[in-house]
Order: sequence, then structure tokens, then C-alpha cells
Amino acid sequence: MFRVVIPARYGSARLPGKVLLTIAGKPMIQWVYERARASRAREVLIATDDLLIVSAAHSFGAQAIMTAPTHRSGTDRIAEVARLQRWADPDIIVNVQGDEPLIPAALIDQVGAMLESNPGAQIATLATPIRSISEFMDPNAVKVVTDGEGRALYFSRAPIPWDRDGAAAGVVSQKSFSGARRHVGIYGYRVGGLLRLAALQPSPLEQQEKLEQLRALENGLEIRVADSVAPPGPDVNTAADLEQVSALLRR
Repeated sequence: MFRVVIPARYGSARLPGKVLLTIAGKPMIQWVYERARASRAREVLIATDDLLIVSAAHSFGAQAIMTAPTHRSGTDRIAEVARLQRWADPDIIVNVQGDEPLIPAALIDQVGAMLESNPGAQIATLATPIRSISEFMDPNAVKVVTDGEGRALYFSRAPIPWDRDGAAAGVVSQKSFSGARRHVGIYGYRVGGLLRLAALQPSPLEQQEKLEQLRALENGLEIRVADSVAPPGPDVNTAADLEQVSALLRR
């Protein structure tokens, strides 16, 4: 069995306080919490840096834990919770972001099950096939390549794997994206691997690509990747995203 921790900070550069914004009559964080509760997780906690979020969580019956306001990432926030709760190294935590009110419970279960069935892995995450050349070339769409056993080889904002023969006239002529997969940002961690990752300094590739998962690969942590069993649903980063998700939930 696994636990879910939802990291939810109040500050957001593009949409301040977004986890408390109302969607179809509920704060966003409540939608996320209910999705997590619909999974087979034995426990769901909200990890935050703000008393307003604690108060909102208590209003709908969730347990919330105050964490330091200085964390650079949700990973660091979850690591603090793991230390505070004294969870054992083999225990499994699934990180469900606080801005994903449409995350399917099936994906949460899938990530937890991946670590349960792969005892050598420290991290698990998901991917989905890339559907267009524009998505393949988009640096905001993080790509992932794996070995034959589903172990991550690399994550990149660059278009990988690159079909050399598909771009005879240079980068702009590329028409092929066969086999390319987009990373889906949900993670499962074994507590021991999570604490090790959080204790490491940002790595060179991580700093270059601005992708935290590269720190794990550069330091020898095994990341398992599988194709998601359901579409991940949009997250909320902007006011336009909020309106899109609101319309979907109202329907």
C-alpha cells in the first residue's frame, strides 16, 4: 500500500493562491484531495506552507501539515513530511500536485503499483504518446526515453528520440515523432530514495534543463516509467487553464 502527499504552496508566479481558487463550488485543493481519496491510498495528506490552506483542508475533512516556506520544490516539501511522520525507507509515497483537480485516481494507483512491483526502483512516473510534431518540438512538453525494461534513460525539453533521417533539411524540416513520449508529472517515491534525492544538490543536467528528475538519474537512482492507463487531464497554471478546468467540471 502507499500514501499520497499533496504539496500545495500558496505562492504562484502566474496565479497566486491558485489551490484555493473556487472551481464549481469547491476550492481546487478539495478536488485534488477527493481524487486522491478515490485511489487505494491508505492515507492522504496535504503539505503546505500557509495557514489558509490548512484551514481550507480542515473545512473538508483533510489532514494538512505545515512545512517550511523555503522549499524549492514539492519534492522537498514531501521529504519534510516523510521525516516528520518518521515513515520507513521502504514505504511508498505518491506525489499528487495541488493544481491537478482532474487527475484520475487510476494514475495514482498505477504509480503506487509500479513501485510495489519493482523493489529495485526508487521513483516511478508515467508517460503518454506524443500526438503531433508541434508537441514534439515544444520545450514545455518534457520528453522521456527508456530502456527495454521501462527504466528511464533521459528526460529532456528537446525533441527526443530524434529521427535523423526525418529531418534531411535541418531541424525545421522534421516530420517524424514516431515513438516519442511525453512525461506525465506524477511521481511515486520510495521514502529512502526521496530523502536521498532531497539531500542532494541540484545537478548539472538538472540546472541546464530545469528538470528535477535529472538529479535522480545523475546520482544513480532508478526511475521506472510506464504509459499512463488514462489521460492525465489538464493542470492549472493560468487563468485560462482555470476556466478550461472549470468548464470541464461543470459538465
